[in-house]
Amino acid sequence: MFAALPPVLIAVPVLVVTYALIIADRFDRSVIALLGGGTMILLGVLTQDEAIAGIDFNTIGLLTGMMLLVAISRRSGVFEYLAIRAAQLVRGSPSGLLVSLTLVTALLSSLLDNVTTVLLVAPVTIAIARRLGVAPFVFLVAEVTASNLGGTATLVGDPPNILIGSAADLSFNDFLLHMAPAALLALLTQVLVLHVLQGRTMAAGAAARTAVMAMRAREAIVDARGLRHAGTVFGLVLLGFCTARATGLEPGAIALTGGAALLLLDNLGHRRDAQFSRIMATYGEIDWITIFFFVGLFIVVRGVEVTGALAWIAGQITAATAGNPLLTASVVLWSAAILSAVIDNIPFVAAMIPVLQAMAPGLGGDAALLPLWVALSLGACFGGNGTLVGASANLTVAGIAQREGIPFGFGRYTRAALPLTLLSVVIAQAYLWLRYF
Repeated sequence: MFAALPPVLIAVPVLVVTYALIIADRFDRSVIALLGGGTMILLGVLTQDEAIAGIDFNTIGLLTGMMLLVAISRRSGVFEYLAIRAAQLVRGSPSGLLVSLTLVTALLSSLLDNVTTVLLVAPVTIAIARRLGVAPFVFLVAEVTASNLGGTATLVGDPPNILIGSAADLSFNDFLLHMAPAALLALLTQVLVLHVLQGRTMAAGAAARTAVMAMRAREAIVDARGLRHAGTVFGLVLLGFCTARATGLEPGAIALTGGAALLLLDNLGHRRDAQFSRIMATYGEIDWITIFFFVGLFIVVRGVEVTGALAWIAGQITAATAGNPLLTASVVLWSAAILSAVIDNIPFVAAMIPVLQAMAPGLGGDAALLPLWVALSLGACFGGNGTLVGASANLTVAGIAQREGIPFGFGRYTRAALPLTLLSVVIAQAYLWLRYF
């Protein structure tokens, strides 16, 4: 029955149904993506070999390796230590705390995944804000948005960047050169706006500030040996990322090797049975749902790509913009920002990557795509700040806040974050224009 149909009439409905079910969020997204990928194979759109070839194993390796590094590093307590020290460096000043915690969150998110960052920083922030007698809500909004902005700056900071970097052959250094300046501009602008509108009105009594200064930051470090190991391996992994072009190594191989090395160091000196328990506990902290989600998504998108449907969409966009590079980049930026505010940006970016690749001939070759890759990254990552459902970090903080009795609903968050998001996208638009055109 299906063999008589053109592949495009099978692949596109499978893609639409898969994405609709992912957006509806009634079932686990990894299951939906894997079912979508399996359907592409069973209905003959892809052979099994084509499906396997469509999986970007560099992306899978990079995600898995970084998750291993983070899972082991977080046990040391270093992230809680940094949050407490950030509060003490500004002498417990609420306005200074707003700035320092925002910057710390952005920095951590440039190296770790956003969800891990806010999971570690948000509870400490709530505790410090309550000691100072100020409402935690503004601090939490600042940290959520900072985590997404900080994640934009590097190859490993946000899953969409990992996808883009692998597809476009952009290195860790390329992201620092092209994405980080825009992320830094947006972050500093946000810090200034929040300080002017919120920070200057905050006040804390002398007793409250003394209580914050009395917090023992060093007690947050529960595994000094593990911290030394993690710091050493993280440093070597970052060095590997920065020299990847010279060495010819893929980021996925570097991250996986680093993860395995830290896993080995983490278990030195433990008995064999204890090693097994510790290793299984570490593997249990890896976000396998996201890993399998990527696997299924790669196959689904590959199925649509081989039918030529995405190349057709690319042609329509190029025709609508008359091949104007600035207009095309602007369309990519704003469509990514708007859609990423209301749906998961990972499937959107996964679908857009082959569309952008197909635009290369109409825009003058692969070199002309760099501004489009930058636009896609900035739009997808910045746009995730727009609403509560725009990014996983947003929902994570909402859950933490609500468990602590802090109102953090869709409307309240969106009213606070949407203006900041629009401002950041406007900054991204200006950056694209001034930097590339």
